[in-house]
Amino acid sequence: MVKAQSRTLIKRPLEQVFSFIVDDFIQNYPRWSPEVKSLRALTSGPLRPGWTGHQVRVDQGRRTETEFRVVTLEPGSRVSFRGIKDPFQIDYKFTPRDGHTELTFTFELAKLGFAMRPFEKLIRIAVQEGTDRTARNIKGLAETELEPASPTPPPR
Repeated sequence: MVKAQSRTLIKRPLEQVFSFIVDDFIQNYPRWSPEVKSLRALTSGPLRPGWTGHQVRVDQGRRTETEFRVVTLEPGSRVSFRGIKDPFQIDYKFTPRDGHTELTFTFELAKLGFAMRPFEKLIRIAVQEGTDRTARNIKGLAETELEPASPTPPPR
């Protein structure tokens, strides 16, 4: 198993960050993960457990097509995806932090094919770099495009 995790503090309210990632997933996912060349919903309607999608990615020159499904959706807290035929899971966890959002992004590859095992160390490094880049991209997009929280008026 190859697992990588990255945390970042996004200086925007949790509700906005959650909506940016979950409600606007089809529009925004290719923006924070530019390896995604094509993304489409296979299930109509908003993300919910059981919702499925299809993506075409080009990672380090290698083109892959995968289908995935939402396996967990906890409003304001977490969304997780799992490959339907491919052994991966992606998890976005949202934690409120003083009016901001701590995002924990996790990517897990459940197993490596026999031919890839000699490259496991390199794969781990690439997966961690990709996880860190994704978290940075989400932070940058969210902080650029979403409104900051309104300051709390001082007590009287």
